[in-house]
Amino acid sequence: MQERSERTRRKLVHAGAEMFHRNGYANATLGGIASFAGVTKGALYFHFASKDELAEAVQLRGRALLDESVRERLEAGLSPLQTLVDTTHWMARTLREEPAIPASFRLTKECAGLPETVADFHQIWLAAVCGLLRQARDAGELRAEGRWESVESLVAAAACGIEAMAGTAMPYAELQRRVSGLWSLLLPILVPEGAVGEWRTEVPAPDLPARPVGGAPGHRYRTVCH
Repeated sequence: MQERSERTRRKLVHAGAEMFHRNGYANATLGGIASFAGVTKGALYFHFASKDELAEAVQLRGRALLDESVRERLEAGLSPLQTLVDTTHWMARTLREEPAIPASFRLTKECAGLPETVADFHQIWLAAVCGLLRQARDAGELRAEGRWESVESLVAAAACGIEAMAGTAMPYAELQRRVSGLWSLLLPILVPEGAVGEWRTEVPAPDLPARPVGGAPGHRYRTVCH
């Protein structure tokens, strides 16, 4: 029974993400979400007392996906900077494939001033980006010179632009190339001279295993402590 209840809840969160992403918060109805999920409206109210609660669950789903993506890359041995590069590619892809991500951004834009249960997903995304950038700085991956505030602002602005580009009719292959091109310009500014080739800017292979430090050029990994 509990397993079935959890499946129903997951279906409702997915359906809510789809409807919020497609129609926006104001135009998405609980009846429409229940119908899309293939459950009764009573089943929806069993899990979520209001549209606000469902919107919160969608954003929690988006945050969990982002956190999991970052954690998996770091635990696999990727350095903080390579994790940051790969996470921006992950964001570009999931903005097209996982409705909880674009829905979370849209909810942030449309629900400003509404109950605080609706999180600011832009802040969540920027916190992940800036957190990895600080880890890269502390690990000695970035240039020692330069103003940190300027570096952080530049990378944060570039990361925000990915969501804006994904919201256009741009084909995913073009979006992928643009994110790679973005890092081709940023890395020479961020890393020590002569070290650009140590990082990969293109989309990572889905099942690419982490290699130890000293592996093939273009793949920067760190040692994982146990």
